[in-house]
Amino acid sequence: MKEFTVLDLLDLDLKENNALNLSCIGGRPGLARVITNSKINRPGLTLGGFFKEFSYDSIQLFGKGEQAYLHQLEEQNSFESVEKMFSYQIPCVIFCEGGEPGKKFVAISERSGCPVLKTDLPSGDFAIRIYQVLSDVFAPQKTIHGVLVEVFGVGVLITGDSGAGKSETALELIERGHRLISDDSVKLQCVGGNILIGSGENEYLAHHMEIRGLGIINITHLFGVSAIRDKKQVQLYVQLEEWDSNKTYDRVGEDVTIEILGVTIPKLEVPVKPGRNVPIIIETAAMNERLKKLGYYSAKEFNQNILKWLESESARNLYYKNEDTF
Repeated sequence: MKEFTVLDLLDLDLKENNALNLSCIGGRPGLARVITNSKINRPGLTLGGFFKEFSYDSIQLFGKGEQAYLHQLEEQNSFESVEKMFSYQIPCVIFCEGGEPGKKFVAISERSGCPVLKTDLPSGDFAIRIYQVLSDVFAPQKTIHGVLVEVFGVGVLITGDSGAGKSETALELIERGHRLISDDSVKLQCVGGNILIGSGENEYLAHHMEIRGLGIINITHLFGVSAIRDKKQVQLYVQLEEWDSNKTYDRVGEDVTIEILGVTIPKLEVPVKPGRNVPIIIETAAMNERLKKLGYYSAKEFNQNILKWLESESARNLYYKNEDTF
């Protein structure tokens, strides 16, 4: 992943409930400073002169309490702790609730080359939003060749060799009312250590599809905005492969999984040959996965019924055998 700077944070195109409403009010030469982690620090103790365990590599967030204490320091003309704080390589300082520091504070930040930002959001709301943003930025990620679609609310990652029919299968699913997240190149991120989120590698190309014999098509223009999504949790991995008559395929619904970025998700191998309706198979697999989330396992129920039948058959045979001995 390329370095993520303070300027990148300002340039993020976040909307509605994710917006950070950030603007720079000082230290512009330091906008190239690199943010290295998703941690947020409230520097109340630091302003009071306590620097042990100071999290200087984190974004420093000034809420109402820190701003009030800073105002007191300005009245007392006591800036030793502020000078010392800026002697560290701090990524940036952010003032919440529309607060602004005094000229002396800004002058010190300018000398140290540390950018000072502000937002009109309350410190609590802002901390939650920026932590979510930075968690996404620093989440482990990889790019995989495949198609990501949402089928009955389940994120299905379709993979396979070139020419296996991934895009054609996805196009049929979209035509049946499901939604496309990305075609050909899917960016996967591990969020929170146990959730795999998929999106397009390029937001401008993600909702286009390449169909052999047809060329590039724009799904949004053909099917409308209801046929697309920007991102989706990956909950099922489907691998398309050419039918191999010598290979034994699963016929009873065994639990097969695959691990991606440390997250384990169900895996389904679907052999492709003329006459097989792969989109319907994927729809059924997605519905079956939803049933599993609700605690219903078709394969387990089938096995239990078989065992009950065998037990009853054995008991019946044993009864008749014992009856014949009398």
